[in-house]
Amino acid sequence: MNLPMMLTWLRIAAIPLMVVVFLFTPTEFARPASAWIFGLASLTDFLDGYLARRWNQQSAFGAFLDPVADKLIVAVALVLLVFSDGDLPIVIATAVIIGREVFVSALREWMASRGISAAVKVSPLGKLKTTAQMFAILFLLYYFPLFGVIDVYLIGYWLLMIAALLTFVSGAQYAQAAVAAVARAEAEGPEH
Repeated sequence: MNLPMMLTWLRIAAIPLMVVVFLFTPTEFARPASAWIFGLASLTDFLDGYLARRWNQQSAFGAFLDPVADKLIVAVALVLLVFSDGDLPIVIATAVIIGREVFVSALREWMASRGISAAVKVSPLGKLKTTAQMFAILFLLYYFPLFGVIDVYLIGYWLLMIAALLTFVSGAQYAQAAVAAVARAEAEGPEH
């Protein structure tokens, strides 16, 4: 097992640790500690892909596992936030983000089964969505004012709303690209 793959597995292993710390640690430590766990795990997402490309250690299993690890840690962190904070906009943003991930994953699988998966690759908007989402979750988990004055929770709250909007728009773009790809494939006929 190479280092990029180990980093991906480490991100998955951080999920139960984040849950235990968030739920079973005294409140004044739980939120910042779970934010640190999430933040460090998010850094491994950047690092594993970078190292895999740089060291030419990419694999089909790694390409599968990396987005699964990302989706798992984001979904679990959002569920923790709904559990603890649970106001309606956070619930709706969480439903949009998790729903889109399920939709796009299913769409990619269906497109791959039709041999036209290139139409639903990661877009720049999808990468922007992921960045906004990661910072939003990090700040929301941290909760307490940074240096006693910076309201990171409020920043995270609005970043989550922006991430939910970007999530919806990028999901619609994926659906539109899929419909166009299917129409092209059908127009070309079975011989192609």
